[in-house]
Amino acid sequence: MDHHAYRHVLAESLAESELPFPPAEFARRRQRVRETMQAVGLEALLLTDPADIFYLTGYHTFEVSVHACLVVSADRLVLQVPSIEIGPAVVTARVDEILGYRWEGIDEVIEPLADMLAPFRSVGLDPFGAGLRYGVIRELQARLGADRFRDDGGELLDRVRIVKTPAELDCLRRSARITAAGLRAAEAMIAPGVTDSEVAAEGSRAMLAAGSEFMSLQPIVATGRRIGTIHVNHKRHPIEPGDPVFLEFGSAIQRYTAPMMSTAVAGRASADMQALRDVCCEMFEALCATMRPGASFDDAARAAETVLAPHVERVFFSGVFGYTVGAQFPPSWVEGTGYIARGQHAEFAPDMVFHLPLCLRLPGRWGIGLSDTVRVTSDGGAPLTNNDWQL
Repeated sequence: MDHHAYRHVLAESLAESELPFPPAEFARRRQRVRETMQAVGLEALLLTDPADIFYLTGYHTFEVSVHACLVVSADRLVLQVPSIEIGPAVVTARVDEILGYRWEGIDEVIEPLADMLAPFRSVGLDPFGAGLRYGVIRELQARLGADRFRDDGGELLDRVRIVKTPAELDCLRRSARITAAGLRAAEAMIAPGVTDSEVAAEGSRAMLAAGSEFMSLQPIVATGRRIGTIHVNHKRHPIEPGDPVFLEFGSAIQRYTAPMMSTAVAGRASADMQALRDVCCEMFEALCATMRPGASFDDAARAAETVLAPHVERVFFSGVFGYTVGAQFPPSWVEGTGYIARGQHAEFAPDMVFHLPLCLRLPGRWGIGLSDTVRVTSDGGAPLTNNDWQL
């Protein structure tokens, strides 16, 4: 059978059978988005970021490299996916219509999309988001005119997604528990002669055994002087006596990830390692104290920078003290709806959730990294993960 017949046969018994949340949750999300669309004068959204599509429909798959899009209007949601993704669309998504195209025929997406968008005079896009292919938007603009497309669709979704619903917070709490189990299992493996790959393997096993889905970012493990280089990962390196071992894990529950960092030592931590741990702890406390409704992301970054200031000539820090997390897909668990950094003037609101990745690196020597995933409350940042902030 072809993918059209496959869709109909599958729908008879399995339509929405793996919808990740009750229909009422999606109805509330759609209402918020549509109200925001109306307020800014958008008649439709053309969404291509897998996380945005998931947020409004539940559609999820591990194959996010192919073209998929969602057209959102005042009264309809239409999902366009390739033939190999018809199955996930049928069983995981709640939409009004599914349009399939041959996986190998990307040119087939243009005409149906142009027909769908033709009635709308203002269509929001996310020009900086994932999945928006230049060839697709070029053809749509050539057929329909570039003037009907606006660049504020991504910003609109960000404003809605950044505040988490109770159902989202529940998934993040569940992820936090599984992330912690993975870190505990990995830390128990650490000893001289064990490789970073073996540590990562045990952490992965523990998270998967505890119920994690496929993760948006695989476990990160680095040892010794390799920690001093940001974003290197396990690569069969044996742990040496006295090495610090940096771990950053994040399990996935209904695509929601609450990451956590820890650092363990294969032996006794030096006084210099403990001193950098203390700086990380002080930054964390400064951030949580500032993460109150009405304060800006810039305010929190400045508070953390005050703690970091005496050490800036010695250590490398990324410059981002926190980033939002929620539902995401590979290759990253970073949601991208907000960053705690200088010059970011958005304000905190209750039920925003941030990962605070506080890692201080001594290039060529080692580094110390510790973190929690934190929810914004009226009293400041409250951890969802349970790091003890010890080496």
